[in-house]
Amino acid sequence: MGPVAKNMAALLSGAAVTVFFGMHGAKAQGTQTNEAEKKGRVTLLQRLVLGAGAEKIAIDTPQAVTVLNQEDIDREQAETTGGLFKSVPGVTMVGSERVFGEAFNIRGIGSTENSADGSRIIVNVDGAQKFYEQYRMGSFFSDPELYKKVEVLRGPASSTLYGSGALGGVINFVTKDASDFLKEGKDNALRLKSSYETNGNGLLGSAIYARRLNDNMEFLATGNYRTSDEITLGNDTKLVGSDFKAWSGLVKGTARFGDNSEQTVRLSYQRWDSDADDQAYAQTGTQAVFGTVDRHVIDSTAILSYENPVSDNPWLDVKASISYSDTAVEQRNGTLGGFSNIINADYGYRTWQANLQNTSEFTGESYQNFLTYGLQASHQDRVGVSQLVTGTGDAINTHPEGTDNKLGAFVQNEYVWNERLTLIAGMRGDFVWRQPGEAAESLGNAVDVNDQAWSPKIAALYKLNDNFGVFGSIAHTERLPTLDELYTWSKGISLDLKKEKSNNYEAGFTISGNDILQEGDALSLKTTGFYNDLKDLIQTTATGATSYFYNVGKARIYGVEVEGAYDSDYVFANLAYTGVKGENLVPGSTYGNPLTTIPSHKIVFSLGGRLPDRDLEFGGRVTHAFETPNSIQGTVALPKTADAWTTVDVFTSWKPQSGQFEGWQAQFSINNIFNAYYRDALALDYAKGRTFKLTLAKQLDW
Repeated sequence: MGPVAKNMAALLSGAAVTVFFGMHGAKAQGTQTNEAEKKGRVTLLQRLVLGAGAEKIAIDTPQAVTVLNQEDIDREQAETTGGLFKSVPGVTMVGSERVFGEAFNIRGIGSTENSADGSRIIVNVDGAQKFYEQYRMGSFFSDPELYKKVEVLRGPASSTLYGSGALGGVINFVTKDASDFLKEGKDNALRLKSSYETNGNGLLGSAIYARRLNDNMEFLATGNYRTSDEITLGNDTKLVGSDFKAWSGLVKGTARFGDNSEQTVRLSYQRWDSDADDQAYAQTGTQAVFGTVDRHVIDSTAILSYENPVSDNPWLDVKASISYSDTAVEQRNGTLGGFSNIINADYGYRTWQANLQNTSEFTGESYQNFLTYGLQASHQDRVGVSQLVTGTGDAINTHPEGTDNKLGAFVQNEYVWNERLTLIAGMRGDFVWRQPGEAAESLGNAVDVNDQAWSPKIAALYKLNDNFGVFGSIAHTERLPTLDELYTWSKGISLDLKKEKSNNYEAGFTISGNDILQEGDALSLKTTGFYNDLKDLIQTTATGATSYFYNVGKARIYGVEVEGAYDSDYVFANLAYTGVKGENLVPGSTYGNPLTTIPSHKIVFSLGGRLPDRDLEFGGRVTHAFETPNSIQGTVALPKTADAWTTVDVFTSWKPQSGQFEGWQAQFSINNIFNAYYRDALALDYAKGRTFKLTLAKQLDW
């Protein structure tokens, strides 16, 4: 029995043991209580986590999880979604700060220069999976104003619930609801917001209307317009092609019915639209050789969901949804003649997805058990049509069309004993049927490819007492080749690609407490060490090779994350440290070399204060990244070593809770106050220079 088989057997045995613990018991009595909420302030690590099983907070989850709420989103005043993650350990934005050039890296997994990295990190919007890949483009197009919550789950253990192949992890975006704005006794709310930032003359205009139709129905409509000129770097030069303008909006209706109005139906549609002429073709990094193009990007998502906790039946807690995601890019009038067939083209991904899951709850005198199981099905069309030669649509060899049909089945059992020991075990299987488009099929050896992937895990957390806990997990996942990897060039050799495999091991400890320095305060700390064995990683070959994609062999990524938080009525602080290393384990001259997708070791520390009587909050953030050798190169002429850098940000906000200014909100911040000229190790461009930001918002209720 090989190492992978042994690991699989161990995981399956662990899963069976945990399920056995849970298959006896009586009627449920409830879920775990968030003790922090009862005792006073709630820190970053004491926020509730979405997901299956018992309600739990991040510090009590045997996985590295960070939850950003509306307060965090407002404080950042981010111009792009990438700006929301500056203080999240393990997460690095790669590419550039252009609105079309951002992608995610989690724990050294992710790069804009590898077309498959979008599938190594799963991104969801209200449960609908988003995916986009295109040469010299980022992977996610949206606006921070649409969201009230963002959840980051780091590591391959996320694959069991969200989909095989999440080597880096999962990012869940949660959109706003009407109930977030409607006050008790009021049926209407109108919130107007405007922001300005000096760097690039960035402007935001936003309007939100919330309406309570009756006791069980509500409606939300939002509209945002955002624009910016080219931004300025720390050396007072411009980031060419970083100017943009974009519209975005969300409409959402929510209806509750049934006993105690506990059943919920939601229907939502969101859209992000940017149309600009003479835009830099290369958005992930400055490459003047690619010229400019007129580019129109539309990203839209429609979701219908249903939830029924069935409070009088512990066997049923049903969640179901169906969604449609469409990311379309239309490009015309490209200036680079040699590549006009791929520059003047239409690209896109269209995905239908259906999710169904149920949680059955069992409870005994000293334990609770939650068995979650479900199905996910999806159909995805990949579009790539040149509009240059005939004007009616010709195939693009480097972006072949095709369809991806997937069916996933999962089961996860969570056993909680005496509110001290938590055991989680799960298994997922994904079955995939992929077909090339007609044009790709006609060019040569492109044929249908069917395969499956497996994602078992087992995790445990034990609270030694009310203040200290330890946890650990073992997870395996497999990532199947994407349509791009299988059918690019249509030469047939890529059809022999092996699926990527990951064996991930994690261990850590937690510290938490209340009433540390003053009554009602809260302190929390979570440290996670991880070791990820990777096999058969898929990468691109050099130009002119007979096969565009190939399997690398072996690599390992390991490191540590530290996340800490303190919160009180008058003082708050947050700490995030990430240290990641990655090595090539392929025998030969490159053995032991650092991987080029590994981010800098980085520490982020925030310290702030509050004046409750005046509704004021203020503070600062210091970010330091250590020198990083062998940083990402791609085809961009950058130094092999990314220098160490430090930035300082300051912020303040005023949100009156009563009096004549009630309903107003004002925020001011200065990012990169000392105008540092720096480049992150995984960025293909230097970063934004000093930026002053001002936001004013007013809510009217009636």
